[in-house]
Amino acid sequence: MRSFFAYDDGRCLFTKTNVERNNTSNIEKQPLIEVIASVPLSALKRDKQIESSKSRTESKMAFGGGNSNDPLMSNASFGKTTRRRFVDDLLAKALVSLLLIYSIVTVFTYHKVSEDHMNLSTAAVIANTKVLLESVQTSARGTVTTDTHKEDDPVGKLQRTFPLHVKKEEMIDIPHPGLDLMETEQRNQWPKDLKETMQVPRFFERAYAATYGHPEGTIRQVLGNNGERLMTPEEAKRIGSKIVDPTSSEELETIYCSVASYRDPECTLTVEDLYARAKHPDRIRVAIIDQRVDGDTICSQPPKPCEEDPNQALCKYRHLIDVYEVDARYAVGPVFARHLAHRHYRGEYFAMQIDSHVRFTEHWDDDIVLQWKQAKNEMAVLTTYLSDISGSIDPVTHESRHKTRPIMCESDYEGAGDYKHLRHGQQPEGTPLIKGEPTLHPFWAAGFSFARGHFVIQIPYDQYLPMVFQGEEISIGLRAFTYGYDFYTPERGVCFHMYAIKDNKDKRKKVPLFWENSKIYRGVGTRAMKRLNNIIGMAMVPSDDWQHDEEGRYGLGKVRKPEKFFRTFGIHTEIQQVEHHLCQFVGQPMQKKFKPALRENGMGIDYGLIDFEWKDPAPKKEKQART
Repeated sequence: MRSFFAYDDGRCLFTKTNVERNNTSNIEKQPLIEVIASVPLSALKRDKQIESSKSRTESKMAFGGGNSNDPLMSNASFGKTTRRRFVDDLLAKALVSLLLIYSIVTVFTYHKVSEDHMNLSTAAVIANTKVLLESVQTSARGTVTTDTHKEDDPVGKLQRTFPLHVKKEEMIDIPHPGLDLMETEQRNQWPKDLKETMQVPRFFERAYAATYGHPEGTIRQVLGNNGERLMTPEEAKRIGSKIVDPTSSEELETIYCSVASYRDPECTLTVEDLYARAKHPDRIRVAIIDQRVDGDTICSQPPKPCEEDPNQALCKYRHLIDVYEVDARYAVGPVFARHLAHRHYRGEYFAMQIDSHVRFTEHWDDDIVLQWKQAKNEMAVLTTYLSDISGSIDPVTHESRHKTRPIMCESDYEGAGDYKHLRHGQQPEGTPLIKGEPTLHPFWAAGFSFARGHFVIQIPYDQYLPMVFQGEEISIGLRAFTYGYDFYTPERGVCFHMYAIKDNKDKRKKVPLFWENSKIYRGVGTRAMKRLNNIIGMAMVPSDDWQHDEEGRYGLGKVRKPEKFFRTFGIHTEIQQVEHHLCQFVGQPMQKKFKPALRENGMGIDYGLIDFEWKDPAPKKEKQART
């Protein structure tokens, strides 16, 4: 039986015998594709000397299968042989063509898969004195989606890559914000073992600016040009990664969750519960800012060793958790801690912010995403003061027992002098009267915030507000308003806060607070508050009396004017007073009046269509109550 290896110019097939006769016996050991490449057509031709010494009949016999003495050799049999050669010729050509196509597809697929794996970021571990950024190697799970972006679109590739972690080359040095506002005498007392700079991640907007076509700029340039205008729906869609659930093949939006902790023993259990209660934990990446001292509970350390219980969240989902450990003496309040957290955002579809002592309801991730979508507003931010955890979650089903929810409508000035600021007080809580969608309200809350990822890009926490506590919410809220964002309270709570009340009063009272660093940073908070109030237009002090660094990044947008916010919700910045009883309007009346002004393309409430100014309906009654 003949073994066919390759063909020459199409007129005949060569057998193993032919190849050997041309002194190329080693070729038979190579794959077919290599034979084609290794043997020139001239080498596969018949030896001319043999060809000249044989008769035409012998040549026919060599390819026809007969011999010179065969009485059956005739024109008819030769014709059959010729037709058989022709068919064999076609089959061999088809086989080689298929093998060539298969080889090309294999090589292309290999390079494509290799390129996708190269795009996955590796772990980043950076130390700065006792400041540590700990990330882990990206897992291959959930990295490919059914996204319809073009293969050659770098933004599309980025949106199909999850999780991304901070890379070593993305780390930069910044001065500690407290030092800039210290008096000379205070600076001289700075602890000798603490560096004056900190190594922190570049913001996502800078680290990936080249991907968005602005290698020397920022991503914010393609999101409304740094707040100069409202971004378009197309621009908004360019932010946010998605994955495909490996079990259901469902496309899922990713979630980035930041957790800022100051010496909090509940931090570990918060992260454990976050993953344990999620329906799709593989789509959630957490960044922990763990400010602690030696001997404190380590937030990233699971309750048990991973070898003993590998199913703990801090073991099972380690590839989705970033930890940035900070010597507690660097801590200057929640603003700077959450600023560090914003620096860890890496292109997720949603961005969520929580405290380090909360617990979650079953399948909270699906629930909060659904509620956000029910607003039908790309610029929606679900935010509120969380309800207390006591009795709020069923210990068996982990379903919420809470039938009420807080709404943000109470705010007033507090403090004195340069430290006077607008503070949101205790908020009312009641059964939601609006069903099937979140409810609009005027204020933003730091304890829980859930929005699209571009919110973190456009409204990052101000780096230069050390020792500020109460002013952070009006700062973020007003800046976000001027960029076009709208605030809603969720219809249902998906997590609950562990306040220092009821059953948790004693243990929460024992947790240290960042105020223990007040001696180091004496007077810094008052100076920082000048910057905060001046940037958002709530105070006016001489220009040379407050810090102006990076006002563009941490300042107001131009989509809406801050004066519109003040007039609409009854805030008089010139006399530092508010119109009270705003809660009578927030809820159904506000929803009825403002919802029709939602733009048809879903890009926020058009306040140009709203002609409303809140006036206290009972000012005399309020004045009497105060006296």
